Amino acid sequence: MKTVAFHNLGCKVNAYETDIMLQKFVENGFCVVPFTQKADIYVINTCTVTSIADHKSRQMLHRAKEKNPEAVVIAVGCYVQTDTERVINDPAVDIAIGNNRKSEVVEILKEYLNDREGGKAGGKAPESTALSDVIDINKPCEYEDMSLTETADRTRAYIKIQDGCNQFCSYCLIPYARGRVRSRDMDDIISEIKTISAKGYEEVVLTGIHVSSYGITDPNDLSQNKLSELLCRIQEIDSVKRIRLSSLEPRVVTDSFAKTIGGLDKLCPHFHLSLQSGCDATLKRMNRHYTSAEFAEGVERLRAAFTDPAITTDIIVGFPGETAEEFEDSFSFAERIGFYEMHIFKYSKRKGTVAATLPNQVRDEDKSLRSDRMIELGNRLSADFRKRYLGKVRPVLFEEEKKLKGGRYVIGHTPEYIKVAVPAENDKSIRNQILPVELGGFITDDIMAGKIC
Repeated sequence: MKTVAFHNLGCKVNAYETDIMLQKFVENGFCVVPFTQKADIYVINTCTVTSIADHKSRQMLHRAKEKNPEAVVIAVGCYVQTDTERVINDPAVDIAIGNNRKSEVVEILKEYLNDREGGKAGGKAPESTALSDVIDINKPCEYEDMSLTETADRTRAYIKIQDGCNQFCSYCLIPYARGRVRSRDMDDIISEIKTISAKGYEEVVLTGIHVSSYGITDPNDLSQNKLSELLCRIQEIDSVKRIRLSSLEPRVVTDSFAKTIGGLDKLCPHFHLSLQSGCDATLKRMNRHYTSAEFAEGVERLRAAFTDPAITTDIIVGFPGETAEEFEDSFSFAERIGFYEMHIFKYSKRKGTVAATLPNQVRDEDKSLRSDRMIELGNRLSADFRKRYLGKVRPVLFEEEKKLKGGRYVIGHTPEYIKVAVPAENDKSIRNQILPVELGGFITDDIMAGKIC
């Protein structure tokens, strides 16, 4: 029995697709081993969202070949898609598979092994190129058929509902790595969720490259998506206890959308709306398709539909042309919105994007100073949000046991994704259970202490 090891880089969509590939290998009789062990085959699901992600992808490919020089190293995913020539000429890589082909990984591997072991192609010399299966993702293509029956996480299941992006933000390569928007059949999604939830997964998380584009027919009109219809259908599945969205675009949060999802008691009041900048001039250079005022309107609609929901975001500092005044506008806007969490990124050039060619690139020293200020603001806002939940009773999905200061605890999350810990009891496990917990005090800055009611 051949052994196979996996390493995933990047987003939750990649994680879902890695689970699919792992499932395919198991179904075909392979034995899955940890990536730290010597294996016959290594599968690295790569990422290209930043230049650092490219570097990490190359690093993991080389690490796999170092573990076992005789192993077949398979590079798949976004980095392969955007820098194909470099990947197929990398001596560490035997097979290169782009996006929309991950479900065929076992068949592609078998073809490679048959050729190599049958002597048709011989062994791969260090200077030779890898077997490549990379389609032109920028041409129209169908949603890649995938269905998951189980995941490594026993409490929360990520369900991919769409792929691709039509937004073309000026700093981003993802539309070139993932192609145009294509949505999964709604009945297929419902079928997969029924299968997953029946196996004891308490929470499903809807994920995709641009979730707000699910089911759209007009690339310029996100309000025509079918996301609220999908959420309503999932709400009706008895075995589903919680529904969570991985992200939302502010333009999709219309009055009608907010009113509809506000009536779904299984939907977690935790919404990630990626802002990127609170300055309209910067947003325009980023090609973000909304203004700060429109973003604020989306937030207010969600706050009207839910009681104190958690609003999280991403912010880029030091985007080309961002002046000190523009940064202050962005900082003030983020403070005024009062996010639960902010993920702060210093802008870095991505070859092939419009932003890389823009004038007035910001100095690294200024990026660092702005990043530090935004992170400090984010920490303060996050603490303020958690403090509002002191003394409240919230349902917590318990996920893992961990040692913290003062002993061992079982840790989980509220619907708002507030992390909560209660003391672990030796005689029983509460993992994968949703229990009412009174929140009181803090064990660490980001973990609240709880008492089961």
